[in-house]
Amino acid sequence: MEIIFASNNDHKIREIRSIIDSSIKLLSLHDMNIREDIPEEEPNLEGNALAKARYVHRITGMNVFADDTGLEVDALGGLPGVKSARFAGESKDFSANIDKLLLMLGSNKNRKAQFRTVIALIWENEEYLFEGIVEGQIINERRGIEGFGYDPVFIPDGKTRTFAEMPLKEKNEVSHRARAFEKLRTFLLQIKLNGNKP
Repeated sequence: MEIIFASNNDHKIREIRSIIDSSIKLLSLHDMNIREDIPEEEPNLEGNALAKARYVHRITGMNVFADDTGLEVDALGGLPGVKSARFAGESKDFSANIDKLLLMLGSNKNRKAQFRTVIALIWENEEYLFEGIVEGQIINERRGIEGFGYDPVFIPDGKTRTFAEMPLKEKNEVSHRARAFEKLRTFLLQIKLNGNKP
């Protein structure tokens, strides 16, 4: 079974390859020689994930999935949300994004936040959505060197370390992306058992 993951983000691809069943061959945009930056102009995560999946499906005609993830901070009314990657500008500089986040939060005592991932799957021309959420807290300074994005300032509930302090295996046990992809993985394995039918 082959499926395209509509991403060239090496961190994401590595995470997903460690989660998804080995019998499913995961192809990246790089593998398909698709180099362009797919626009993310929709007002929500669902819209962006669907737009990316539809774009790649249109070009390749293959089964494809795409994801979009946002950090939603309670005290900031859900920001940065759908703008998480470009919070501090179009350069997608996550160090600058974290700086802006911490500056906006300041000394606010409410540090509640959640990471939310939405996956859009196009399988045999039908569209499906899967969601994964992990709740936690934003800390005052960066900790750890693993992961990417806002991982150095996010501690998931029930843990004492940031995502950036966790080895990938531990992060995948609780992360938003892992939870969404577990739903996708279960769906794909069911399709495989049913002879490529949902």
